[in-house]
Amino acid sequence: MRFGIFLALLIFAAFPQVLLGLQTFVIRDYGFFAYPLAHFQREYFWRGELPFWDPYNYCGVPFLAQWNTMPLYPPALIYLLLPLTWSLSFFCLLHLWFAGFGMFFLARRWTGNNFAAAFAGTVFSFNGFTLNLIMWPSHLATFAWMPWVVLAVELAWRDGGRKTILAAFTGAMQMLAGGPEIIFFTWILLLVLWIPQFVKSGSPRRKMIWRFPLVVALVIALTAIQLLPFLDLVAHSQRYTGYSDTRWSLPLRGWMNFLVPMAFGNTRDMGVFYQDGQEWTSSYYFGMAALCLALLALFDGRDRRIWLLGSAAAVAFIFALGENTFVYPALRRIIPQLHLITHSIKYLSIVIFIAPLLAAFAIASRQNMSMEKHAAWQKRLLAVGVFLLVLIVVILFWAGRFPFPTDNVHKILLNGLSRVFFLVGSIALLIFATSQSRFCRILPPLLIVFAWLDVLTHEPAQNPTAPPSIYEPGLSRTKLALQPQPALGGSRAMMTPAAYTMTLHFAASNPGENYLVNRMAYYSDCNLLDDVPKTDGFLSLCPREADDVNTLLYDSTNDFPRLEDFMGVSQITDPGKIYQWRSRKTFLPLITAGEKPYFFDDYSAWRALSQSDFDGGKIVVLPEEARSIVTVTNQTNARVLNSQFGIQSVNAEVEAAEPSLVVVAQTYYHDWRAFVDGHETTVLRANYAFQAIQVPAGRHQIRLVYKDRAFEIGAAVSIIAWLGCVICLFRPLKRIIR
Repeated sequence: MRFGIFLALLIFAAFPQVLLGLQTFVIRDYGFFAYPLAHFQREYFWRGELPFWDPYNYCGVPFLAQWNTMPLYPPALIYLLLPLTWSLSFFCLLHLWFAGFGMFFLARRWTGNNFAAAFAGTVFSFNGFTLNLIMWPSHLATFAWMPWVVLAVELAWRDGGRKTILAAFTGAMQMLAGGPEIIFFTWILLLVLWIPQFVKSGSPRRKMIWRFPLVVALVIALTAIQLLPFLDLVAHSQRYTGYSDTRWSLPLRGWMNFLVPMAFGNTRDMGVFYQDGQEWTSSYYFGMAALCLALLALFDGRDRRIWLLGSAAAVAFIFALGENTFVYPALRRIIPQLHLITHSIKYLSIVIFIAPLLAAFAIASRQNMSMEKHAAWQKRLLAVGVFLLVLIVVILFWAGRFPFPTDNVHKILLNGLSRVFFLVGSIALLIFATSQSRFCRILPPLLIVFAWLDVLTHEPAQNPTAPPSIYEPGLSRTKLALQPQPALGGSRAMMTPAAYTMTLHFAASNPGENYLVNRMAYYSDCNLLDDVPKTDGFLSLCPREADDVNTLLYDSTNDFPRLEDFMGVSQITDPGKIYQWRSRKTFLPLITAGEKPYFFDDYSAWRALSQSDFDGGKIVVLPEEARSIVTVTNQTNARVLNSQFGIQSVNAEVEAAEPSLVVVAQTYYHDWRAFVDGHETTVLRANYAFQAIQVPAGRHQIRLVYKDRAFEIGAAVSIIAWLGCVICLFRPLKRIIR
């Protein structure tokens, strides 16, 4: 309890205005991705619906299946029920506290030392990497569960019984939080820890051999409701086998930023520092005290677990280098599925998880030493300190002698000298904190606060804040007053490729001003705050064909006015402007009827969209396999009498003189079902990435409904699994679980 209160006070001291509701986080993806998605999910929640489909981005895209949108994560109720401008920030800081608390319990179990556990818990919460994750609530929540999962699963494979069920619940919570890479790293690390314990003599091998797989199976069953829609979307998304995003690997010089965190980079984005060549995380610095102790543990460690953790951290560091070495690219050729892990710097999450534990082992080993060995321990600590001091001097010389064009050598020098201060101060406090002096009860918390200050001051604020008013719903609609106004079922907005590039390079020093400019441009997912549909978006996964159309629009210097007409673009940004818009008069309704069908293979259909003679009001391009289904051969006399778009449904009334095709400029995805006068019919993939339905002659009512079959199957599995686990938890079936 004392540590929980202590850590809460440190978090409050770091973010008082946020916790008091005077300011809110705004940095990068927090404002452009996390907050708009939370707002969108909240709108669904208060309508009493689950958010299966997002009709505002990419002309429609699955939402619940994204996984990192956290639609089924129980603690999301915090920001669904409470005022969002405060509650989403609170959600992040609560998980920051939860992360440190989990590490405290794990480190205490492994070391048996409260001081070591408190130090590890604080470092795990307050390091550059974890603080950077605040911009991604789902990643932060997943990372916060990591020590809890490791602790619970280890207890389960050793003791069985109810601990097996509790481990499954813990793993399920991390799964539902929705950070796939961190979840994957958690279970790989658990496997690494399980194997030596299994082979170790004296272990209950016959029970361990099935307890660990049982926990894995239970976690999968408990979260099938989320996993099955996700895997279904992955299979139909742009991230198919062979997909690769090699940006933002850790630079070869990246090890230097563990010592001088502001070396080789600049503060070009809202005043936040980023390395040259890597912009996924603003920092991964975990402090001089933790670094000293982690190295000392490896130097002193005779415990097999220390060497195992150290080896895992070393491998993860090499993998984080990504394309900068031959190792990880070679491994990806052997295991192509690793291409799904974007930005190999994410492997540093394993290093950040392990470092506090190694530091805890070093503290615990000293407190268990006899006084005779204390002097030798101090010498080794001083040797590590001198080694790090020499490295800092080398880094500062290198940075001063061979600076990058954007480097501020003066700031790098000051940053390095301040780290020297924290290095010397940490070593002094470590020596006295582990001694038998009369001040020894005061020094451990003083050392923890000193380490906290080290991380808090290691570079400019990683999470700048702004007034909550920047997230006011409908703000852009009111200020821009576009005519016609893009609206669901009416028309869409489109940011030009030039405007998109300008937003990437725009960076105002004032975080609030920076966000508002991008919001007026409907950049990323900001359009969700204004209920404005648009042609692009920012989500991890997108149906493959929709992503191809988006690539056509944004990866080319050409204009595609006919395609934009078909997609219902009524507003487009002015040339050379970021958020000034001009209207387009030639856009088509989102539902049209009577087009003449042409049948092409996928590549030819995709190319047809870019042709100047493509007219979405007169022709429709269908895949070759639809030829046997479609009986329409020419343009027909048909018209749409009225239409209505819902969040995950479409209704229209059509009148046709003969059998006709009705084309809907909404993203094709196999979970959409079509009904004509109540009878189900086939949804055709039209114009490569959109929808079409064939209707007979006469007046007909058409209804399109989104029905996620993978979700329904997963829900049935998960409900059975949760019921079974709850029954076993309160009425243990010893013969089964043990």
